[in-house]
Amino acid sequence: MPRVSKAEAERHRATIEQVSSRLFREQGFHGISVADLMGAAGLTHGGFYGHFASKDALAAIACTRAFEESGARWRKRVEESPDKATALAALIDNYLSARNRNAAGTGCAAAALANDVAREGEEKPVRAAFVDGIRDLLEILEGVQPGDDPAARRAAAIAQMSTMVGALVLSRATLGTGLSNEVLAAAKAQLLAQVGDADGVSRGPTG
Repeated sequence: MPRVSKAEAERHRATIEQVSSRLFREQGFHGISVADLMGAAGLTHGGFYGHFASKDALAAIACTRAFEESGARWRKRVEESPDKATALAALIDNYLSARNRNAAGTGCAAAALANDVAREGEEKPVRAAFVDGIRDLLEILEGVQPGDDPAARRAAAIAQMSTMVGALVLSRATLGTGLSNEVLAAAKAQLLAQVGDADGVSRGPTG
């Protein structure tokens, strides 16, 4: 079999990373095998170890990629907003949406992978990748908080992220019942009310 070119090998690696990032978010780290991942990427099982040292190594890379996608979306919403309060409301509204709940494979890694990562050993590379991803999203949230106290802004960002991620996880776990929508709506209303209180504007869901 002829050897693939460097450019083709890079394309294969990028495809594996993209596919694994989606499938890990959809099915978890242990819900899909290396053979399944390679098959979904349209490649043979044997080629996997030419790109990655192990499935654990790929999990960390896929986790990083998923957080990078989320970070890019969050930063775009911030950049497109006229002020911090509007940006924060947009982040909350889009995160706690039925669209985001129904798209685990392309959504936030925090909600999709938190339980899987928690079960991994502390030495696994995906743990560090997950922490780095959370820190990046928290930095974005901190940047749109009101006030000048860094400690208060960080605490608010952590509380908001915890509520958002927890609500999304519960909403996905109760999908198919009325409770799923209730969880999203209640968490969104609570967080948006806090944004409104902070800037003196009454805010509701934006769609």
